[in-house]
Amino acid sequence: MAQFFEVHPDNPQSRLLKQAAALLAQGGVLAVPTDSSYALVCHLDDKGAVDRMRRIRGVDDKHPMTLLCRDLRELANYARVDNPQYRLLKAATPGPYTFVLEASKEVPRRVSHPSRKTIGMRVPAHHTLQDLLALHGSALLATTLIAADETEPMNDAHDIRERFEHQLAGVVDAGACPSEPTTVVDLTGEVPTVLRQGRGPLERLGL
Repeated sequence: MAQFFEVHPDNPQSRLLKQAAALLAQGGVLAVPTDSSYALVCHLDDKGAVDRMRRIRGVDDKHPMTLLCRDLRELANYARVDNPQYRLLKAATPGPYTFVLEASKEVPRRVSHPSRKTIGMRVPAHHTLQDLLALHGSALLATTLIAADETEPMNDAHDIRERFEHQLAGVVDAGACPSEPTTVVDLTGEVPTVLRQGRGPLERLGL
């Protein structure tokens, strides 16, 4: 049964997040709040956890995943970033943006795009998630929490717990999240390409 961690949205209790981080280290899949809906997260290098996360989400191994990073320094460990890309990333992070970048050798091939060797990257602004990332000590693999028979993300931690209590290791409840998805920008071409306009304003990117 999923453990339920109810934390303060502005000042999350470290002892509860440490327990949640311990579940990730043990191969658990968690539901966590982000700055654009709840997401499923797991340890990047744990194949069993990644497979469980795909089953919970109801997607196959071709479905794109996203890496959640604490900051640009950590992001640069997992993606190849040139100077123009870095300047754009610096202007937009942390925030509700997902950037498609060329994956580095630190990203297992099973979680990058099967043909393009790219990966979606985020530096979230959500306080609780940032604290959890710091306690975990490395990037987390993530996918938006949309139930297999639904089209909209889930944003209520109690509903998530009720529906997935036998599939998740834990649920972190920091209150409701925004329901609008991230803005997605592909940075692998000659010029940035907006794949989806979401919560992140394009003006912040100069686009």
